[in-house]
Parts: sequence; C-alpha cells; structure tokens
Amino acid sequence: MEDQEIIPKVSNYVFTLFKEKLSRKLVYHNYKHTAEIAKEAQNLGESANLNGSDLEALVLAAWFHDTGYADTYTGHEERSVEYATDFLQSAGYPADRIAIIADCIMATKHGHEAASLLQEILADADISNIGKDSFFSNAELLRVEWEVFLNKFFTDAEWAQYQLDFLIGQSFRTAVAKEKFNEKFKANIEEQRSRLEKLSKKQKKKNQKDRETLAQPKRGIETMFQSTYQNHMSLSGIADNKANMMISLNAIILSVIITYLGAKTSVLGTEFTRNPILMVPIGILILTTLGSVVSAIMSAQPEVTSFNIRPNKVKSKKVNILFFGNFTKIPLSDFQGGMHDLMRDKDALYNNMITDIYYLGDVLSKKYRLLRISYTIFMIGLILTVLSFIVAIAR
Repeated sequence: MEDQEIIPKVSNYVFTLFKEKLSRKLVYHNYKHTAEIAKEAQNLGESANLNGSDLEALVLAAWFHDTGYADTYTGHEERSVEYATDFLQSAGYPADRIAIIADCIMATKHGHEAASLLQEILADADISNIGKDSFFSNAELLRVEWEVFLNKFFTDAEWAQYQLDFLIGQSFRTAVAKEKFNEKFKANIEEQRSRLEKLSKKQKKKNQKDRETLAQPKRGIETMFQSTYQNHMSLSGIADNKANMMISLNAIILSVIITYLGAKTSVLGTEFTRNPILMVPIGILILTTLGSVVSAIMSAQPEVTSFNIRPNKVKSKKVNILFFGNFTKIPLSDFQGGMHDLMRDKDALYNNMITDIYYLGDVLSKKYRLLRISYTIFMIGLILTVLSFIVAIAR
C-alpha cells in the first residue's frame, strides 16, 4: 500500500466519529458493521489480486461508506462522501484517489450500477451479510432501525416476505465474492423460504382459528344484540315513566293553581290588591310547571328517525329496512326483496341491526336530555318560588 498509516488513521477517525455523533438507536449501521465491511472489502480485494494503491482506496471507501449515518439516515451516501473528502483532503491524500474513493462509496447506494472492479468489490462487501450465518439476526436489527428511523413497520410474515424478495433480487458481482459467499447465500434463500412457509402456515392456522371462533359465538352475537335491544327498551321505558311522572305532577300543580285562583279570586281579590307581590311566587310557579311539563311532554312523545327511501338504496344496503319508519315508505315488493337479501347476507343483516341500535341510542339520548331539562326547570323553579314567597311574606 502507498501509505501504511492512512488506514489506521481513518479507522480511528470513524470510531471517534461514531462514538461522538452516531445515534445509539442505530443497532445495525454502527461501527461493528463498518469494521466488518472494511475487513470483507480487504479480503475480497486481496483475493482479486488488487495492487496496493487500489486495495488502499477500496478499504478507505469501506471505512467511510456509512459515516453519513452520523448525520442522516436517508441519503447518507452523499454525506459519507463529504466526510471522506474532508478528512482525506486534510490528510493530503491525492485528489484523483479521493475521487475514486467517492465513486466507490456511491456504488453502495441502492440501485446504483457499479462501473469498476473496485466499486463491484465494495458493493459485494456491503451485501456480504446475505452470504453469512449472521444474515437473519442482522436482518432483525435492520428491521428495528427502519421502525425507528423510517417509521416502517412489518408483521413477521411481511418481513419474511420482504427479506425473501430482497435475497432473490440480490447477486454478487465479482467472481471472488461468488466463490466465497454463494453457497451460504443460496442456503439462506432456502432458509428464508422455509421460515416464510412456516409463518404462512401459522397465519393460516390463526385465521382458521379466528374463523372458527367467529362462527362459534353466533349465539353470543345474537345474545349481544338481544341484550342491547332490551337495554335500550328498558332505558326508554324508564325515561317515559319519569316523563309521565313529571307530566302528572306538573299537571296537578297547574290544576290546583288555576282552580284556586278561579275559585278564590273574588274572595281574595282585596288581599291581592293589598299585597300584589304575592302574585310573583304564584307566577314563578306557573311558569316553572309550564316549562317543566312541556319538556317532559317533548321527551315522552314518540320520535321516529327515518329517511327518504329509494329502491336503489334498499338494494345497496345503505339503509336500515328493519325499522318501521323506513320500510313503511317503500312498496311491499321492495321490502320483501330487501328482507330476503338480508337473510342471505349475514354482514348486511348485522349492519342493519347495528344501524338500528345506533338510532335507538340517538332517540334515547334526546329523551334523557329533555328529561334532564324538565327536572332542572322544576327544581330551580321550586327554589325561586319558595324564595320569592318568603320575600313576599316578609314584606
């Protein structure tokens, strides 16, 4: 080699650079990986009988080829070239040799075509992992990196398929790399196929088990729907009972007040004339009972959620035809056809039932909101009536 000191200097520089700037989350592209690639590049270069100058350039390119990861994950090759150029220029390395090293680094970029033997050897060294026993463990490290830095997530089956596609799409360019790695490379492809097949069988068993589990709870699904319908009906009944109670109570209060005023006005006219402020609590009570009873009546009155139905909507299953507010708007023949379609399509049937439950809940929500308003009006009104009555008596 031309300079026996340059490679150790670069090795130390890369070690220091990675120690100071490289993210600890880079579990694959780290100093260990770089050192392995540099070692493989030197071994392949020696096997290819490169002269000392070319071998030195190859090893230097191997040491620098992943330094860009210290700053960026995507487009790291260009940054690696910058690191190599800056360091080698400061070390007085020849400009023409720096250009060769830069081209070798760019040859490791995905999709780049190698244009020289040096570039081919470095590209082979960079993928030498595919021809080693460590391929599968290193692949998992790369998977973790992609999740962290590229936000790419794979299931086990997806990753196994991706790795198989990757292996099939790779090949060593140089004769020395083929001789050294091809046998294990082919074995890794077969091993990856075997792993993918096992995962596929495992996934099929899981899917089958899921289907069996889904088929078994048919009664459970029906029980769920039945229970949900019953709960909605019970809650609706409770709301109606509470509304009826408020209607009855306020109606009685209104009747008593109106009857009292109607019967006693002639007798108590002079009393109200002397103390007209007594009409304030009575007026508040009348307004309270009126507001409360109106809210309660609105809560208890029947409400039907329905839509304009056209035959094409029934066929497209975009509307719930199990609800009378909908199916009474279409001809009997369309309703019969829609029901037969539902009975043949489990998903459409469940979808209609789910839609029905949704609108039952919507109606129930309105009922309880109006009922809450009724009770709130009644409570606040009674408090104001009592307070105003106390004030009137105190005067």
